[in-house]
Amino acid sequence: MARLTYAASGVDRSARRKAKNFSVLEKLLGTGALKTPYNTLCPDGKGGYFVLTVDGVGTKILVAELAAKAEFHRGIGVDAVAMVANDCIRCGARPVALADVIDIHHSEPRLLENLLKGIAAGAREAGAVVVGGETADVPSMVSGLGDNPYNLNMACYGAVERYQVIRGDRIRPGDAVIGLRSSGIHSNGLSLVRRALFKKWGGKYREWDRVDGLDKPLAEEVLTPTRIYAKPVLEAMKRFDVRGAVHVTGDAYAKFKSLARASGVGFGFNNFSPQPIFSAIQDAGRVSDREMFSTFNMGWGFALVVPKAEARELAGFLGKKGVEAEEIGAAAKSRGVVVEFGSRKFKVA
Repeated sequence: MARLTYAASGVDRSARRKAKNFSVLEKLLGTGALKTPYNTLCPDGKGGYFVLTVDGVGTKILVAELAAKAEFHRGIGVDAVAMVANDCIRCGARPVALADVIDIHHSEPRLLENLLKGIAAGAREAGAVVVGGETADVPSMVSGLGDNPYNLNMACYGAVERYQVIRGDRIRPGDAVIGLRSSGIHSNGLSLVRRALFKKWGGKYREWDRVDGLDKPLAEEVLTPTRIYAKPVLEAMKRFDVRGAVHVTGDAYAKFKSLARASGVGFGFNNFSPQPIFSAIQDAGRVSDREMFSTFNMGWGFALVVPKAEARELAGFLGKKGVEAEEIGAAAKSRGVVVEFGSRKFKVA
């Protein structure tokens, strides 16, 4: 079996970057807008800013459909909130309001009830309210598994005072990167996950197989909902000198390149203890280390950059809030993003 990559699984990072040209939209921003490494903020007319983040759950929905248990769709609802709420807080903004879009083959009460219960649970965890949404029956436009495929997208409106904005431009070499423990795969890289793991897509296992090292059947492990970091991270931002914040999602540790450009530094990482699900993916798909760290969170779903002197206290504070946290790396003088894992050292894609 050839080594699997994200591109071979249908997601070509290079092509995607080339296709994304938002210059025509940026011209509409006008004066007063503020660009941070990951968010564009607009003035709220009261001296602060608002931000809008939008994302979807992606092909994790296909795994929920493959598992064919209604309760798993509740977790998909949590995932949808997590993706946008965790994106919102990167600039210091507080999630305020959420809205969903569900494109579905046909409206079915039990499925929609589970999705909405998951969205409600996620909203409570994020500290936001759900102000609206749209459910559209579009059988000709959605495809998936089973007789009722769907797609779920979410938007999050956030607010931040001017003095609270995390711009990423104050990071200095030697600053510590604190990793916040993930709950597993989260909602990223699922195209590669499916290809490596599930026979349905050419992988190694059936959905309910027991895989060495995993506490739960495979599909259940993959469908573990994404962790929502909003409350502990926002509290930490009030107490510590947080100079950068990264949601470790698509492109994984390559995400730090945007923070590096904002601050003129590089980053090095050397502390990883990935959950067993990542080893299962890597072994089944013969995935390279570089590809794993360019695609998956590898155990740390969010990261905060603070002065070295605050690292231990911040990790302890987050631990008291129920989030395992450790120093996983540091800002460096040399450019680029470098990962040390085991005996190997490499730059991420």
